[in-house]
Amino acid sequence: MAKSNQPTSKSANATAERAKQPAAAKTTPEKITYPLGKINFVMMAICLLLIVIGFWLMTGSANTGDTFNYSIFESRRTVVGPLLAFAGFVLMAFAILWRKKTPKETDETTIE
Repeated sequence: MAKSNQPTSKSANATAERAKQPAAAKTTPEKITYPLGKINFVMMAICLLLIVIGFWLMTGSANTGDTFNYSIFESRRTVVGPLLAFAGFVLMAFAILWRKKTPKETDETTIE
């Protein structure tokens, strides 16, 4: 019996089909889109800076066992620092979720 030149397996069929296709058909690379843009990262960096500053404002010396340190009740440590840190955490959520409006979106939201 004579041997056939036909491939016998599916993988061999697929390889033979690829070999028959012309190699000149190059595809252009698609533009990669990321879920967060540059402005999101800038806003997140600003929020992180707010959080760090808020925690830094809350630092200071603690009470020692010998004397009572009244500086633990300063408004910088009890009000300003926590408010800055909290604002940083809240604004971080908006920085992540914020998306620039496209011209198509702005046309749909206008009321005439």
